[in-house]
Amino acid sequence: MDKLMNILGEINPDIDFETEDALIDGGMLDSFDIVTLVAEINDAYGVQIPAEMLTSENFNSADAIFALIQRLREP
Repeated sequence: MDKLMNILGEINPDIDFETEDALIDGGMLDSFDIVTLVAEINDAYGVQIPAEMLTSENFNSADAIFALIQRLREP
């Protein structure tokens, strides 16, 4: 989770990713941020995020993003 928090902090240091739960729905992350985030997650965690998983449900909070990463890493 620390790795993810570092990635998120680099994308937008003004957001409190530990408590925010409307990153997409609240417009805090835009499409460019999501593209950057997906690329960073792919590199850092070695997972590929399919297009159908690019939903607000999976990206509205750091916890949701980390849960997505964990699901993708499961064998």
